[in-house]
Amino acid sequence: MFEQILLWYNGLTDSLSGSLILFVIGAVLLIKGGDIFVDSSVGIAKRFRIPELIIGATIVSIGTTLPEVMVSVTAAVNGNGAIAYGNAIGSIICNTALIAALTIAIRPTPINRKTIISPVLFFFASATIYIIAAYIFGRFDRWLGLVLLLVFGIYMATTIYSGFKFSEKGAAEKNTSAVNAIIIKDVIFLIIGAALIAFGADMLEASSVSLATIVGIPTEVIGVTIVALCTSLPELVTAVTALVKGHGALSLGNIIGANIFNLVLVSGTAVTISPFAIPEGSKLLGFNTSQIMEIPLMVSVMALLTLPTLLKGKLYRWQGVMLLLLYVVFVVFQVLIALGIV
Repeated sequence: MFEQILLWYNGLTDSLSGSLILFVIGAVLLIKGGDIFVDSSVGIAKRFRIPELIIGATIVSIGTTLPEVMVSVTAAVNGNGAIAYGNAIGSIICNTALIAALTIAIRPTPINRKTIISPVLFFFASATIYIIAAYIFGRFDRWLGLVLLLVFGIYMATTIYSGFKFSEKGAAEKNTSAVNAIIIKDVIFLIIGAALIAFGADMLEASSVSLATIVGIPTEVIGVTIVALCTSLPELVTAVTALVKGHGALSLGNIIGANIFNLVLVSGTAVTISPFAIPEGSKLLGFNTSQIMEIPLMVSVMALLTLPTLLKGKLYRWQGVMLLLLYVVFVVFQVLIALGIV
C-alpha cells in the first residue's frame, strides 16, 4: 500500500499538472498547519504564562525545523552528511534575511531584551564553533557533532528553565482536570500542526523542483533559490501567521531558535552520523564561496537582526529593509556563480 502511494506521488511530480496539484496541496497544508501550530503554541504559553519568545525559540522552532532535520539525517545515513553544511548556512541566511526581514519590515514590534539575551548568546557561541571547524580544522569530525548536540541540550534546558522562571513558577491556573485537558488538547494540535507543516513543505519542495525542471530552469539555480526557500517555508508560514495574529515575539523567537537548531541540531546530528570535510564547491575570486561569503553573511545578518534589538529593546523597519537587500544581493550572486558568470 505504501509503495503504491509512493509510486503515485512520484508519478505526479513527473507531469506539469501533477506538480501544480501537489504545489497547491502543499501550500494549503503549510498555511493550515502554521495556523494550528501558532494557535496551540500561544495556548500553551498562556496556560503557563511563559513568554511567547521562549515558546517560539523552543517548541515552535523544533516543529518548523523538522524538514531540515529529516533531510539532513537522511543524507547523513546515505553517507552524504556534507549536505547539512550548506543546508544549515543557507537556511539561517534565508530565515534571517528574508523571513525575519519581511515580518520586521511589515510590522516592527517591541521585544523584551531579557528574553532574547540567552538565545542570541547561544547562537553566536554555536556559530563560533562552526567557524572554528570551517576555517581552522577544515572539516567536521564526529566529536564536533557530539559537541554541537551537547550545546543543543544545554540550550533547551536553560531556555525551558528561563521560561518557567518567567512563568511565575508555572502556575498560570489551578492544576484542575479541566485545565489539564485543555493543555493536552493544545499539545495534540501542536503535533498535528507540525505534521501538516512537514508534509506540506515536502510536497511544495518536490513540486517546485519539478516545475522548475519542466520549464527549463538550471538545477544550480533551483538549489540556491527555490529549494532553499521551500526548506524554510515552515518558518515563513509560522512567522507570517504569528505576525497576522499579533504575536511578533513568537515570530522572532521562532527565527532565532530555528537558526540555533540549524547549527547544533541539524548539523550536529548529521556530523555525528557522517563526518565530512568542508565541501569544495563553488568558487568566488578563487576562494571557497562558503568561507568567503556565506559564513560571514550568516553571522552578519544575525548581528544586524539581534544587536540593535538587544541595545534598544525594539525591532526597527530599517533592519528589515537592509536584511532584504542583503538577501537579494546574496541570491543574485549565487545565481551568477551557478551560471559561471563570476
